[in-house]
Amino acid sequence: MNELPEGVNLEIAHELSKREETEAREKRHWQERVEIVEVIILAIVAVATAWSGYQAARWDGRQAFLYGASSSLHFEAEAAETLGAEQQLQDITTFNTWIQAYQQGDEELADLYVRRFSPEYRIAFDAWLETRPFSNPAAPPGPIFMPEYRNPEAERAAELNERARSMFEAGTAARETGERYVRQTVLFATVLFLVAIAQRFRFRGVRIAASVVAGVLMIVALVGMVSLSRL
Repeated sequence: MNELPEGVNLEIAHELSKREETEAREKRHWQERVEIVEVIILAIVAVATAWSGYQAARWDGRQAFLYGASSSLHFEAEAAETLGAEQQLQDITTFNTWIQAYQQGDEELADLYVRRFSPEYRIAFDAWLETRPFSNPAAPPGPIFMPEYRNPEAERAAELNERARSMFEAGTAARETGERYVRQTVLFATVLFLVAIAQRFRFRGVRIAASVVAGVLMIVALVGMVSLSRL
């Protein structure tokens, strides 16, 4: 077998060495670029995860506050309803005794019962008398059926119940927002997992693919997080 001249051998060895150095340099370059991208992803995800956790905790606290406020308002409404029902019952009972005294012609006793009406019932009672109820068949059967009749405690109970309902709905909305932040945190954790897995691969294509998937998922999670309400 003919041997190559020594100069040719040296030239081939030099070319091979140069090619290996070039490949090694390129490998280092893409590894460095991928590592930079991975570091940026990790930094962004770390901050975003902390923010999502913070917001989730804030919304959870707001939910607890709103639910508690709603319960307190419901208790107040029940108390107001009870007072309103008691006042109405007292006025109706007094009105029935007034009817009896009026029919018996005892004006002094009837006037006494009238003075015992609550101020709101007295207004409705006076308006009811103007309808001539004892001679007018179309007159309302009693003062509580008059548009002038008001029961402040019953109205207050209705207002409190409405406020309680609004508070409960706001608490539910806060809970849902907190849950969305938790879901974003899970997405960020998935990104961290993908980056950690990508760093284990030595094949360029696989590592780059894993990093790209992690980057896309991070962007999706960031967009979702930014779109949420903040406290």
